[in-house]
Amino acid sequence: MSRRLVSLTLDTLEDLPRPCRQCVYWELDPVSADRACAAGDPGLEKEAWVSQTLLEWGSCGKLVYVDGMPAGFVMYAPPAYVPRSMAFPTSPVSADAALLTTAHVVATFAGGGLGRMLVQGVARDLTKRGIKAIEAFGDATFDGSGEPTGGCVAPADFFLAVGFKTVRPHARYPRLRLELRTALSWKSDVEYALEKLLGSMSPETLLRPVRPATRSGI
Repeated sequence: MSRRLVSLTLDTLEDLPRPCRQCVYWELDPVSADRACAAGDPGLEKEAWVSQTLLEWGSCGKLVYVDGMPAGFVMYAPPAYVPRSMAFPTSPVSADAALLTTAHVVATFAGGGLGRMLVQGVARDLTKRGIKAIEAFGDATFDGSGEPTGGCVAPADFFLAVGFKTVRPHARYPRLRLELRTALSWKSDVEYALEKLLGSMSPETLLRPVRPATRSGI
């Protein structure tokens, strides 16, 4: 089973699960988000946000592929790029942190360490930019279905499982934090297994496969 971690681009944006591809919960303030949804094509607003963030700030997401299939993703940015970040009862995000807005692993691939792989990819990226921590708003009442919900707020249990600590408790939306030095000091057993796997693969298998013409939504 091959795993591949890549940065979010306008091309890989199309590999997000359809509900998340069309969701502008984080990218717009509540009023603008409602207006975009009423207009009928919030996906255009999502693409515009990703494009602007890539140009002005740089990489703002990671995707992981398993055997060529999109298996999960995370998105992140400075709080100033995320209007919704000020709408939570546990706001604001700390001044020294980037905000991990949403994270999702497809249910078929859950439990395989992909969440930690994604978060560690974010940690490496942000460390190069001099950022000290990642913060996130979690949903403490997540229903456990394993699929994206309308709000695209990841379960608090997911963040806790990959090393985040609660810095501001709340019955529904706790704010959690991960120090980047902690993420980068995780034991390397997963990395070692991944490197061993990649080392056994031919260069051809590392290339992104051509996506089929049609694909069912997630």
